[in-house]
Amino acid sequence: MRIEKTFIKDLIIVEPTVFGDERGYFFEAYSKTKFEDLGINIEFVQDNQSFSKRGTLRGLHYQNPPFAQTKLLSVLQGEIIDVAVDLRKDSLTYGKSFSILLSAENKKQLLVPKGFAHGFSVISETASVMYKCDHFYNKASEGGIKFDDPTLNIDWGMDLNNAIVSEKDQVLPFIENCNSLF
Repeated sequence: MRIEKTFIKDLIIVEPTVFGDERGYFFEAYSKTKFEDLGINIEFVQDNQSFSKRGTLRGLHYQNPPFAQTKLLSVLQGEIIDVAVDLRKDSLTYGKSFSILLSAENKKQLLVPKGFAHGFSVISETASVMYKCDHFYNKASEGGIKFDDPTLNIDWGMDLNNAIVSEKDQVLPFIENCNSLF
């Protein structure tokens, strides 16, 4: 297992070591010990899974303190464009976004720390996404940013006029008006 740092502090790409042969493959998607050896000390408490069809866009979501969440995202089936936006007001990269192709094929994972909004778009026929969280969901602490905020200029890998977006996500504020407490 190895990690790759991104241009945004604390936002990390995780690449597991994959063992393959004629039968298929095996890899450890998560190992507390291996993460600790890499300097990542997180106690995950909840696993979430979503299934979506092509054109679905979920996000950008976050939870405010004290219920803020660190997430470890991976794709079990399909391909997504995964996006994280830095909401930490004292960060040099506040308001910057990072995106990465996560897929069942490349097996990469994205570790999104507290203080980020997160979302993804489905660019394959369907996609199953699994993510670990280090804090339980708390509805009163949820917040979000509108996916098409022009100041973020996110390339979701799809025509946003045809995106399948929940009513809740369609009315989220732009970053300048979000209620982030980071």
